[in-house]
Amino acid sequence: MTNFVLAHGAWSSAWAWRKMRPRLRAAGHELYAESLTGLGARAHMSGPEVGLETHIADVLGQLTMEDLTDVVLIGHSYGGMVATGVADRARDRVRRLIYLDAFAPEDGDSAFDISAPENRARMEGLIASQGDGWCIPPNPMPPDTSAEDAAFAAPRRLPQPAECFRQPLRMTGGPLSLPIDYIYCTIPGPGDGFRQFYDKAGDHGWGRHQIEASHNPHITAPDALTDLLLRIVG
Repeated sequence: MTNFVLAHGAWSSAWAWRKMRPRLRAAGHELYAESLTGLGARAHMSGPEVGLETHIADVLGQLTMEDLTDVVLIGHSYGGMVATGVADRARDRVRRLIYLDAFAPEDGDSAFDISAPENRARMEGLIASQGDGWCIPPNPMPPDTSAEDAAFAAPRRLPQPAECFRQPLRMTGGPLSLPIDYIYCTIPGPGDGFRQFYDKAGDHGWGRHQIEASHNPHITAPDALTDLLLRIVG
């Protein structure tokens, strides 16, 4: 049995992984997916002070309170920032890190620092024009999202505190030494900013995988994602 722990993406939350829970459980594994502060079930806690460090603390707290060890940590999209910080600070609990179409930062990077320039400029504009200077309105769902899934997601995708993208990652224990895999979604959206990390994964000696899906395979291709996760940990 593998304990998968999720650091979800921006504007999203644990609800976005509802298709993955039964699939992983049917294979004998468990998925721990909780809402990061300010999003999903914790939307009432949002505010300009919520940043990357807040979200790292959220997942570290889950590992501690659930006493989870031998964990496979998944960071999706923005959640790659969070997962990297968690893997750094909980080295005795995390055995493998999987980036799913995610930011793969180095010490001192913020999400804005390593975003595609056009994506950063667009989001900075939205913060100023629609986000009261502190939050980023949700990105649209990928165009191949079904009408049913889009209708479910629309009211649940919430503004993301901008400090999450502005605050740099601070590593505390030096370079990570655990096994790392990078999954790249081969149907990119406009201004695809994640191919760069898949390309660099080879330089780091990480496992590299592709999935024929858009940015949210946990929603649009859950069977294929489940099969790939099981192959990686198996």
